[in-house]
Order: sequence, then structure tokens, then C-alpha cells
Amino acid sequence: MSDASFSPALFDFLHELEANNERDWFEANKSRYERDIKEPAFAFISSVGPGLREISPELQAIPRAVGGSLMRIYRDVRFSADKRPYKTNVGIQFRHSHGKDVHAPGFYLHLATDDCFLATGVWKPPSAVLKQTRQSMLDDPDGWLSVRDDAEFSAAFELEGESLKTAPRGVDKEHPLIEDLRRKDLIAVAHLDQETVTAPDFQERFLALCRAGRPLTAWVCDAIGAPF
Repeated sequence: MSDASFSPALFDFLHELEANNERDWFEANKSRYERDIKEPAFAFISSVGPGLREISPELQAIPRAVGGSLMRIYRDVRFSADKRPYKTNVGIQFRHSHGKDVHAPGFYLHLATDDCFLATGVWKPPSAVLKQTRQSMLDDPDGWLSVRDDAEFSAAFELEGESLKTAPRGVDKEHPLIEDLRRKDLIAVAHLDQETVTAPDFQERFLALCRAGRPLTAWVCDAIGAPF
């Protein structure tokens, strides 16, 4: 495995982009984006791919500009009041082979000047998927608890995301798992710092975290009938 794919230059670029989020500035600095973000991200994706496939052969690591694991830096501003053209973070999603977008199960690496993290599970799933995961909790609460309370998983990750304000329809508000049954996201997050991301052993640390986070994504896939 190669040395760290990311350097402090990545965060320098994002910091400057935050202050100059306009097309003229980006075009004048596009070579920096290619050198300090895009190329290192592709190298990282290629390098961790084999390790991810050992975790699950369904995880995709695709070093490609279109349809790959690196998310576009261009914002979709068509229906947004915020017309800033560029994202000020780097997003890399290693999603399940059956998924087509950011709502697929898998792993997501987020790099930004104010927060870096690795997330696992499923974010803002479609209602049908959410219904299946809730039903799985109801049908096999011990199976869910064995994942949520797994020592290695809970030492590295915390469950985050949005929740309903009340119990889901048809669920007893006094159910022992009500806090988890109210979840609208089934994601767990391991927060990182820039020093960790730019350290020579980050790829090894990343894969170790993915192994620790595997139980949640495997559970989600089992709940929705997807291989993992």
C-alpha cells in the first residue's frame, strides 16, 4: 500500500475555495484542484479498493471522474437559493454494487476544513428501505443490538442522523428500541482530524475503521435482502 494520498494542500485549496467560491477563481486554480484533490483522491480510491473488497466484494471503489467513487465538486444549484457553484468538501463514496446514488449502503469519506469523518450504513434511505430496516429491528431485536452494541463498532463509531419526533406509525412509543426505530438515517460516524487524514498510515487506519464499521452496513444489507 502506498503512502498517504492526501496532503495539507488539499485543505489549503478547500479553505481558499470557501473564500472564493466563484467560477473565475476556480478556473484559474483548476490545475491545483486536479493536482491536490482529484489525483490524490483517485490514488486513494485505487489503493484502498482491494482492502474494501476483502470487507465485502459488493463495495465499489471506482477511480473515475464520472460515475465513480469521487463525488462531483460542482453543486446542483437549479433548485437552491444558494447559488455558490462549488462544494467546499471532498466526498468519496464506496457504495454497494446494487446502489445508484448517495442513498445506497456503503462507506463515505468526507474531507472538509471544519470536519472530516468516515460514515457507514445508509443515509436518507427511501421509505421502502427504511420500512424494511425498522421491521428487521422489530423482528430480531437481539440481532440489531448485537450490531449496535458491538464493542469494536461502538468504540469507533457513533450513530448519527435525523430521527422522527415521535414513534413511527404502528410502533409502540414505549418500545425498548424506540430511539433506534425513530431513526430516519441508519448511519454511524467516526470523526477524524486533518492530522489523521494526512498521516502516512491513513489508508491503513481507514481500512481498519471500515472493518470496524462493517457490521452496520452488513446488517442494513441483510435487512433489505442485498448481498454483502
